[in-house]
Amino acid sequence: MKIHIVLDNIRSVFNVGSIFRSADGAGSVEKIYLCGITSDIDNPKLEKTALGAIDMVSSEHYDTTHEALEEIRSQNIPIYSVELTDDAKDFQKVKYPQEVAIVFGHEKKGVEEDILKESDERVMVPMRGKKESLNVANCASIILYEITRER
Repeated sequence: MKIHIVLDNIRSVFNVGSIFRSADGAGSVEKIYLCGITSDIDNPKLEKTALGAIDMVSSEHYDTTHEALEEIRSQNIPIYSVELTDDAKDFQKVKYPQEVAIVFGHEKKGVEEDILKESDERVMVPMRGKKESLNVANCASIILYEITRER
């Protein structure tokens, strides 16, 4: 199992740090693609939350999410975006491929529409309460552990 995480304009450095820790904890993460306004690893606030995980998981910053997806697509890796869309599948009912890229979007705007169009699948975490969505770092943790549990 190989997982590639694409962070599409995540504005909170603390969310990015938490995702690094979850990526290390879940294992199987090949690389984190830090896109657009997403902080690069040189931000001291990121290290404060990541607690050393930036040294455990490979990462690279891209000016745009499209650049990252182009690289991923050139390696024939399927792209799954996490977003609450009408056609999104419950993340627990999806059969994930052996190698997959998972896109997580901006905390308020979600995954951009043009990025969703480039995705092979859309997955979502069902919301059973009154709120419409989870914090992106919590969502990433849930999905990463589900993918690795499946194996």
